[in-house]
Amino acid sequence: MFKLFSRFLIAAAPALVVAAPALAQSSAASASCPVILRHSFNRLQDEAPQALCQYAGKVVLVVNTASYCGYTSQYEGLEALYAKYGAKGLVVLGFPSNDFGKQEPGSGKEIADFCYNTYGVKFPMFAKTVVSGPNPNPLYAELRKLTGKTPAWNFHKFLIDRSGKVLDSYPSKVTPDDKKLVGALEKALAM
Repeated sequence: MFKLFSRFLIAAAPALVVAAPALAQSSAASASCPVILRHSFNRLQDEAPQALCQYAGKVVLVVNTASYCGYTSQYEGLEALYAKYGAKGLVVLGFPSNDFGKQEPGSGKEIADFCYNTYGVKFPMFAKTVVSGPNPNPLYAELRKLTGKTPAWNFHKFLIDRSGKVLDSYPSKVTPDDKKLVGALEKALAM
């Protein structure tokens, strides 16, 4: 029995040596990813899982969205911000939610088609999710814990700097071209 086990160990040793660097790289990637981004959500268009750690080192604007809301036209301004500042390190992350007034009733495909066909949205969008109440998704639970604020309606915004620090929270009425929001965003991009 011992001989058989020792042969297995000798045969498996090269695989174990190869696996060790991969584990070290995974740990290093986790260390360089801010805690606030250590979440994964399904992409809106095809439900493929997406790790938010891919946005580490960027300035992130997190927005809960809805297709049938008085603020829905903010998609246009959010896309304009993403187009203008994306090359400088901004990413807008959209999280459709049906939490407020049932204003996001559609399927992922319906939401994706609406966003792209109506507003030309190209910034990353994720599957419909819960952002308020007693059981928000893990990202929104953490945002609430860090800021003491939770979205009161659709198109609430959270600004996160390159290091993962949540800089501010903006209610729905603050439009993407608001001077205070744009100023904070530009300041974060300059760091």
